[in-house]
Amino acid sequence: MPATEATTVPAETAEPIETGPPPTAETKRKPRTETRTKRQPPHVVLLHNDDINGMDHVVGALRKVFNYGRMKSITLMLKAHVTGRAAVWTGSLEVAEFKADQLKSCGADPRKRTRGALPLRVSVEPLPQ
Repeated sequence: MPATEATTVPAETAEPIETGPPPTAETKRKPRTETRTKRQPPHVVLLHNDDINGMDHVVGALRKVFNYGRMKSITLMLKAHVTGRAAVWTGSLEVAEFKADQLKSCGADPRKRTRGALPLRVSVEPLPQ
């Protein structure tokens, strides 16, 4: 069996590595373009005053949809009753619309249907900056 020898390539036959010109202050650089994601403004779910639906029905709907405690739900219901409307939730537009639909789907107070009770009035608006 013949012995195998390791062969080496002489340095003068190896290809030179191109490094390019050294960086200088005069070298023009491309301006960096930064892409920033524009955040959507938060939206607010507003509960409007309703003189026909019972206060306990409104409190129950707030507790069911937003999982609020009794005192927070009562406070929000009273704020809507006294001032005409109350901000009950803030967040992204999609979730705000979903929460508003859930609140409307709770329907009218079943004990007040004979008086013409309608589902709770709810709106979604951008949160003022």
